[in-house]
Amino acid sequence: MAITTPENRQSPWRWLVVAVPYFWLLLFFAAPFFIIFKISLSDTAISMPPYTPVFEGFSKLGAFFSELDFENYLFLTEDPLYIDAYLSSLRIAFISTFLLLLIGYPMALAMARAPSSIRPTLVMLVILPFWTSFLIRVYAWIGILKPEGLLTVLFQWLGLLGPDQQVNIFRTETAIFIGIVYSYLPFMVLPLYSALEKLDNTLLEAAADLGCPPWKAFWKITFPLSLPGVVAGSMICFIPITGEFVIPDLLGGAQTLMIGKTLWTEFFGNRDWPLASAVAVLLLLLLVVPIAIFQNQQKKVG
Repeated sequence: MAITTPENRQSPWRWLVVAVPYFWLLLFFAAPFFIIFKISLSDTAISMPPYTPVFEGFSKLGAFFSELDFENYLFLTEDPLYIDAYLSSLRIAFISTFLLLLIGYPMALAMARAPSSIRPTLVMLVILPFWTSFLIRVYAWIGILKPEGLLTVLFQWLGLLGPDQQVNIFRTETAIFIGIVYSYLPFMVLPLYSALEKLDNTLLEAAADLGCPPWKAFWKITFPLSLPGVVAGSMICFIPITGEFVIPDLLGGAQTLMIGKTLWTEFFGNRDWPLASAVAVLLLLLLVVPIAIFQNQQKKVG
């Protein structure tokens, strides 16, 4: 006879706890993805919805699948506009993530080494921008960076510019980097701070006692132990920056080419939902596949 243990009695509840996040992913990630993937295999049509075929019942399921094709994906490989948009987005995301790491790491390290009594205040100051709408904060940078904005007024007041000179940053990639770094900095600082706060300071003291210089102790001890925070912060920033639309649209010029802007143009400007869906699917695969490979390698190392 099987013996009933507390573990056996609790197993249905444990399965339920595990099933809830999987159901959430199925409902809000997998299902929308397959809908977008199906639209990407369709053809543009002047109708509502603006694509064919449309599912009309299980009796016509064979005809429905026979009309699906990969023409939109082939078109993306033939038109250099989309390839350039993908490459430009990856380049801007990579540079922005590097700048975020360069600025965010010293901030997180200073927060982790600050007295424990003021650390909550420092964390609150980092997340304070979240209390204001993201769109309002980006619009505020327009008033700062435009030629007659606050930055020009400040430089003229400091004597760095003449009365008739202006700062020409607005509508350039520099403005995009400024907006991205400002907007995403908390997402980089918080994972880094979480990793650095757990660092055992006795390791640094032991290194100093053995004659290790501070800069060498940082590269040999502090940075390697903070790598989980570096990876987490970089991924949290890199992924959404690649598909960013608001900041390039408001702060960048018409010459700014990013896949998020291209995606919006295809959906709402050209109303080519199948092609836009193909762009979205490829963007998702472009980001998810390398992350999945990286996580698989991390598991093997661990």
